[in-house]
Amino acid sequence: MKPRKALLLCAIPAALFCGASAPPQGRGQIAPISPAERSQGQQASASLVAEYGGHYEGRQAGYVATVARRVAVQSGLSSNPSDFTVTLLDSPVDNAFATPGGHVYVTRGLLALMNDEAELAGVLGHEVAHVAARHSQSRQKAAQRNSILSVLGQVLVGAVAGNSGFGELLGRGIDTGAQLATLGYSRGQETQSDDLAVNYLRGAGYDTDGLATMLASLAAQNQLDQQLAGSARSTPEWASTHPDPASRVRRAAQRAQSVGGTANPRNRDAFLAAIDGMLYGDDPRQGMIVGRDFLHPGLRLGFTVPQGFSMTNGARAVTITGPNTQAQFSSATYAGNLRNHVDGIFRALLGQGVDDVRTTTINGVPTGYAQARANSGNSQVDVTVFAYPMGGNAYHFIVLTPAGQGLGAATSLVESFRPLSNAEVARARPRYLRVVTVKPGDTIASLARRMVVDQAPADHFRVLNGLAPDAVLRPGDRVKIVTY
Repeated sequence: MKPRKALLLCAIPAALFCGASAPPQGRGQIAPISPAERSQGQQASASLVAEYGGHYEGRQAGYVATVARRVAVQSGLSSNPSDFTVTLLDSPVDNAFATPGGHVYVTRGLLALMNDEAELAGVLGHEVAHVAARHSQSRQKAAQRNSILSVLGQVLVGAVAGNSGFGELLGRGIDTGAQLATLGYSRGQETQSDDLAVNYLRGAGYDTDGLATMLASLAAQNQLDQQLAGSARSTPEWASTHPDPASRVRRAAQRAQSVGGTANPRNRDAFLAAIDGMLYGDDPRQGMIVGRDFLHPGLRLGFTVPQGFSMTNGARAVTITGPNTQAQFSSATYAGNLRNHVDGIFRALLGQGVDDVRTTTINGVPTGYAQARANSGNSQVDVTVFAYPMGGNAYHFIVLTPAGQGLGAATSLVESFRPLSNAEVARARPRYLRVVTVKPGDTIASLARRMVVDQAPADHFRVLNGLAPDAVLRPGDRVKIVTY
């Protein structure tokens, strides 16, 4: 998270994927990129890059661009690779998306989860397919961003706020948030994009199973995240436009068998060589999640989420989710009056201020706070703001809970905001992805002990390398680990 002036309200990614049945389009049916689409994509580019921490420079960026253009020309949008602008984003969030006009984006977080070039090509092909099929035209906004994760931000909002009124306002706010929790494409559109991506893989000469194996890794990562957060909750297929991840993986694999090309190259060695040494996880310059702590060494501030809560760190905000609770941590310019500052946050969020802003001191920091009740159709929610001035900014939590619950478990969250000690600053060290060769005697357990992760190193190692629970390593295999 970087200091920022604008107010955002967004939701943490909660579930994966979407998909169903729709006939794939052939390449000849795709209209080329129009001048209007080029202008549209260019106008959106700067804000998208800023939302995701900026460009990630280095050899990884050039490598990703080469693969993306090789796949994108299969779409029919253009036969000229240079017509596609490809950006590797400096974000630990697992995401990829594309916008009209030939702009393709992938985060280094998602790149780290991949295990070969075919998986990278499959993900980028899926996102380009949404643009080629003009799916954005049926969305609420033109040029709205899509995520392969198909984040169910609105489901989270609905759990707290209902599905109308204030909840709809929050849903629209989610669309602009750092995690790209968008409204989501329909089942048919998602499946059509999967089908087209498999076609693109074959046309580009890649193993057509690349999309299915990447979707499986994303599903495994999501499941691990939920387990570590103490939440095994998932949305059943019948309750959402998004089916369960396993269904989508199976369908993508079946599509690959139908199309053919499953014996094509995956280019694993080239891929691993390209990502070796890449920054992994949070960049200390944007703050880091270390266990249940958020630590920002540059700003020398931090907080701790309660047990069972989860966090996602974005370039502009940290999103926090717990039982019956949604929260966001962000900042805004501070003019020197704490009561006016809190009132201004409510005005920006709800369109009206609050009468009773109170002040106190938390961990030596002056604090202003207030709570308001907001209508959401036939239900209501409590909106609580805690703000803490430090330097020229004031940092704040916005917390949403069911009406009458108050802060509940989030009480310890807002009370944990603090200046960092020197020891806590030292904990916020950058981590890197390293590719190592398995030696005789190495096991998953022994290599996992070299992993610099907060919990479940063996599980992280398996997910990071796309390994099944019963996988056995062989000498000479090349695998990824996370280290300082």
